[in-house]
Amino acid sequence: MSSASRAWIVATSVGVVEALKDQGICRWNSSLRLAHQYLKNQARSVSQAQKLSSSSAMISNSLKDEKAKQSEQSLRTVMYLSCWGPN
Repeated sequence: MSSASRAWIVATSVGVVEALKDQGICRWNSSLRLAHQYLKNQARSVSQAQKLSSSSAMISNSLKDEKAKQSEQSLRTVMYLSCWGPN
């Protein structure tokens, strides 16, 4: 969720709470607390998803590097044996 859409959600929530507050239906503190808790949980889940994707990308890159090194070493061995090995 982008920051612009989050800002719209917060602005809408504040507007709704203000309207309900004017009517005497709800209290500002409890609504604000619930909205804050919801947004904090959403931010935490987004943060965890980003951490997981970045760590999996790092693991994927390291595996690719290791495989490339193994392939290069195998090629060097083949070249060495073809040049200097028994005929």
